[in-house]
Amino acid sequence: MEILMPEPQIYVERTLAIIKPDVIDKEEEIEDLILRSGFHIIQKRKLQLSPEQCSNFYAEQFGKVFFPNLTAYMSSGPIVAMVLARNCAVSYWKELLGPSNSLRARITHPNSLRALYGTDELRNGLHGSVSTSSAEKEIRFLFPEAILEPVPSGQRARDYLNLYVKPTLLAGLSALCRVKPAEPL
Repeated sequence: MEILMPEPQIYVERTLAIIKPDVIDKEEEIEDLILRSGFHIIQKRKLQLSPEQCSNFYAEQFGKVFFPNLTAYMSSGPIVAMVLARNCAVSYWKELLGPSNSLRARITHPNSLRALYGTDELRNGLHGSVSTSSAEKEIRFLFPEAILEPVPSGQRARDYLNLYVKPTLLAGLSALCRVKPAEPL
């Protein structure tokens, strides 16, 4: 009788998280909550963006009424940018953040990060990417040295394992079986 084992899968998705200027003093507390929520912090940096950099980062919001206030707020002090990874990172991070309006978050999602750390719609404490494509773009913006290769999945992952990993493992394990140490312990 064969035991059916599920095929191993690689679950890695990245998203960008930003701790905004007004809650930077809660950095350690927020990081602890992030880690306890199953995320891995892949990269992290503390920086202060200029108003021009903020304008470029939030270019999709250009023309909206709150845009000048947003760029002034985001350039008002240091921020902490983090690349987070886990299975379905973008959707889990958005869920952990809660609604963008902190006042609404307190009512509808009282345990969300924005309910806990935000003060209003603009000063909501944290930023999160809205999609995997925006996450890649935002990560490239704040971590230009980062290598963002697509993680293989499905047949591409199986091909990679068969071509590179399995032959190396087979050769190493075969060599290990041929050698019989005098003192195994």
